[in-house]
Amino acid sequence: MKTIDSIPVSKIHRASKLVSTGAKVGVNYLKYYGDKLTKTESEARATLNENNAEDIYDGLKQLKGSALKVAQMLSMEKSIMPQAYVERFSLAQFSVPPLSPPLVIKTFKNYFGKLPNELYDSFNTTSVNAASIGQVHIATKDGKKLAVKIQYPGVAQSIATDLALVKPIAMKMFNIKGKDSDKYFKEVEGKLIEETNYVLEIKQSKEIAFACSHISNLLFPNYYEELSSDRIITMDYMHGEHLSEFTSHNTNQETANKLGQALWDFYMFQIHKLKKVHADPHPGNFLVSKTGELIALDFGCMKTIPNDFYIPYFELAKPQNISNQSYFVEKLYELEILREDDSKEEVEFFTEMFHELLSLFTQPFHVETFDFSDSDFFGKITELGQRYSKNTELRKMNGNRGSKHFIYINRTFFGLYNLMFDLKAKDIKINNFKNI
Repeated sequence: MKTIDSIPVSKIHRASKLVSTGAKVGVNYLKYYGDKLTKTESEARATLNENNAEDIYDGLKQLKGSALKVAQMLSMEKSIMPQAYVERFSLAQFSVPPLSPPLVIKTFKNYFGKLPNELYDSFNTTSVNAASIGQVHIATKDGKKLAVKIQYPGVAQSIATDLALVKPIAMKMFNIKGKDSDKYFKEVEGKLIEETNYVLEIKQSKEIAFACSHISNLLFPNYYEELSSDRIITMDYMHGEHLSEFTSHNTNQETANKLGQALWDFYMFQIHKLKKVHADPHPGNFLVSKTGELIALDFGCMKTIPNDFYIPYFELAKPQNISNQSYFVEKLYELEILREDDSKEEVEFFTEMFHELLSLFTQPFHVETFDFSDSDFFGKITELGQRYSKNTELRKMNGNRGSKHFIYINRTFFGLYNLMFDLKAKDIKINNFKNI
């Protein structure tokens, strides 16, 4: 893969890169209008989506940082994003152009004050994995094989600028109005700032590894603080296959079930016992060992779940509460899905909409065991998401719905559900976390 010798760091350079990307998108729309003269609407639209997804991703991968992280987050929205965007943006999870070896050495020296060969017995300047915020290199010390994650230069300093640049796109895509929208972007900005603080990530990683060490078939690396800094993390190199690669060829149902149960227990234990959860559940953050165990990585994005959100959120996972109209509406107000300034039409529309959504999405919590390989269940989720994303009535209303905590909690569940479906995990004990 071609390497990168520099990353645009200044506000002007990053903005100009996005402007040039926007110009390419404009050209794609001109082609789209021409294609409609000779092709069907669906064919023309499919070509437009493919061209736009490619051009937008190519622009973002040069910027790296928060701009690329937003693409990674959007790639998990499989139920509302066109497939072309999902496929292209999902590359941000573990496959983007890495920094060139000279830039790696320069960046390492700037961060640590020393060259890699002054810290490790060996250090490979060619990256083995490059993602949105940093890339990973292999090193050795005292006979141990290590993974060294180096943050891209300028990432931490450009978060606010990047979000300001992508904000108009996100607002249009998710029908967010200007009024009261800042709370959502502040939530994302806060989490991205945390993700660039590698001292915090090591602390969170060690806490989660210790708290979840008793969960069966789940492994974590050790972390080495003396070989780490606020922009560099050194940990054990974990031998395994990326979860997405594993699911593409696995035919062993027993192994799929074992991994699925470990993954589900890991998340349910965090959510219900720790009230703090690994809110970045994409395939690039999980490996499968040769013996069929799940390896969890990268705890930069952790979401604390406050009680005033946790209680009503999971109250609405119970079928008896979903079917109780007055109680259901009361909880929608608590979760800020319904607002005091809503019109009668908005109250009726969003009550009906979320009743339909929650009746479907919470089905795994209504049974003792659940089959996450059920394509019918996931097909209904996709159909529902796409139907509401195209709803003209919804687009006329204020799309600012829900507590700011929904952003990362919903992201966690969408990501978890998708991973469970990719594994084709069956017979998953939903409340098993209570016994571990």
